[in-house]
Amino acid sequence: MARRANLAIITGMETRINLHLISDATGETLTKIALATTVQFEHAKVVNHRWSLIRSRRQLDSVIEGIEHEPGPVLSTLLDPALRTELETACRRLNVRVVHVLDPVLEVLQESAGEKAAARPGRQYALNDEYFRRIDAMHYVMSHDDGQAAPGLAVADVVLVGVSRSSKTPTCFYLANRGIKAANIPLVPNLPEPEGLKDVNCPVIGLTLTPETLIEIRRHRLRLIGADGAAGISQRNSTDYVDDEAVKAEVLWARRLCARRGWPMIDVTRRSIEETAATIVHLMEAWHERKAKAVSPAG
Repeated sequence: MARRANLAIITGMETRINLHLISDATGETLTKIALATTVQFEHAKVVNHRWSLIRSRRQLDSVIEGIEHEPGPVLSTLLDPALRTELETACRRLNVRVVHVLDPVLEVLQESAGEKAAARPGRQYALNDEYFRRIDAMHYVMSHDDGQAAPGLAVADVVLVGVSRSSKTPTCFYLANRGIKAANIPLVPNLPEPEGLKDVNCPVIGLTLTPETLIEIRRHRLRLIGADGAAGISQRNSTDYVDDEAVKAEVLWARRLCARRGWPMIDVTRRSIEETAATIVHLMEAWHERKAKAVSPAG
């Protein structure tokens, strides 16, 4: 077999690599795999070339031209045997490596299931119950953001609480993409505790972060919204909004409130939205397990 060409371009101390992501669907799977792997290389600049919805020979020809123009390794989720063969032939000719990332998992499942996998692209995006559950959850999040529509909390899967700018809204939207109806309610000092939380039949989870990080986020927010937006915040005392001692007291008050109500808290200071969401799902599962044990008859 011919030796693979060195397709990395070294510029200074940085190595530039062209990575071609070829999918017969949206390409989300490959994008996530690329992100999870390329961040492990500190001195490499990986340029992703995304080729999605590749389902015909003509489309694949354009992809191959792109690989020829900017050679680099190929990650593929193509399922059509003819397109896979054509891609492999072209990659051998161009002396680049191609990896069909789904193959190992499909092989394991085929052995376990005792049947051959159907080569149908995009089946994970079918308009099934799960798809419509995600859409429904997304609508729910939009109508129950920042304490809106309190009566609707009765059908929430989870309610997130926390001080302003503690990443409640983006976390709710991420959860909605998993079909979870997530409402969020701000915790504001010197205001009554949110009434709608007393009768919810779902987990209530608090999000917190260090005062220093919160101040930095709020100051950045004030710079983004400018004078018009800052005027709105000033009505709630803009000095306290970013004042060191006031923010420390606000965070401490919110933590004590959550502890008093028995709401678990997640420190999001150094967590990504994805990590926070994963922790929330674990807490939701634990909540439902405790509830099931509480109502089950003694064995």
